[in-house]
Amino acid sequence: MNKLPNYSLGSTNAGKVPDQEAGKSPVAPPTAGVIPSTYAGLRLDQALARLFPQYSRSRLQAWLREGRIRIDDQVSDDVRRKVHGGERLEMEIEPEQPDALESAAAEDIALPIVFEDETLLVLDKPAGLVVHPGNGNRSGTLMNALLHHAPELGCVPRAGIVHRLDKDTSGLLVVAKTLTAQTSLVRQLQARTVARRYLALVQGAILRGGEVDAPIGRHPVQRTKMAVTGGGRTALTRYRVRERLNAVTLVECRLETGRTHQIRVHMAHLGHPLVGDPVYGLRRIADPLLASFGRQALHAFRLGLIHPASGETMHWFSPLPEDFSSLLRALGSRSVDVIGMETDND
Repeated sequence: MNKLPNYSLGSTNAGKVPDQEAGKSPVAPPTAGVIPSTYAGLRLDQALARLFPQYSRSRLQAWLREGRIRIDDQVSDDVRRKVHGGERLEMEIEPEQPDALESAAAEDIALPIVFEDETLLVLDKPAGLVVHPGNGNRSGTLMNALLHHAPELGCVPRAGIVHRLDKDTSGLLVVAKTLTAQTSLVRQLQARTVARRYLALVQGAILRGGEVDAPIGRHPVQRTKMAVTGGGRTALTRYRVRERLNAVTLVECRLETGRTHQIRVHMAHLGHPLVGDPVYGLRRIADPLLASFGRQALHAFRLGLIHPASGETMHWFSPLPEDFSSLLRALGSRSVDVIGMETDND
């Protein structure tokens, strides 16, 4: 590998992106140093994760496999090898190349921003807005809007998006503005410490709260759908009843995992699909009021996390959008105007 100027592990530039000339893409420098003796006995990937907390462990493991990391001038892809301390470490890091879907163009699209600082961006996504470009949605997405609002997100994988909401699900979504923040949020999601709560209007009467602990994977026949399946990934949704109305129930769902369509699949699995769900919902609905609701009745109304930079625990609330609240009022809801005003004890 080509030799380039090194940065010591203890320097302010270790593992970070150096200043670049205007208009040029950032290039991360190689990094060199010595593994501290206090790390003796750790696995190699554990030691690297401590030295470079701005990178995920999976990314560091990939660089080991690719030969971008040398230990005592030797390439090693054995992530489980123990370190003794004192080993010479050299890394050559290159910026990740976005795939075709991530090379989205910046577009001037209004963003409903709830909170923003140098580290995070919290949005209140409206129903109908696609989060990530895909087949049939190459433009007009949240990612296009983010790249216009904060061009520096072009240097963060997936433009800082760490979790998604379906196109027709409304509510709160967090975006990381730096690689370090993104890694922190991903780890919080993996540790299940990000509080994500949703309001869902489901078909039928649910008498009491509970949980659905059922793995979710791709539907074995209809590949565009997800399903509860033995070969799926672990998925856990906790729910409680907020209000029982005529033939429907308003429930609050708390995600412990973040699988595709998780709430929609789990509630359908219970026999209580979401009102308006075009994929997992009922085909025939007698009540014209419910039948006319044009999207799945799902809203991400609370979000809580630990700020990656300050370490402060933060919470945000999003009121129900007009279409959802109007439906509840028409159904005779008596709680629609006080939803979210309770003390959050989670």
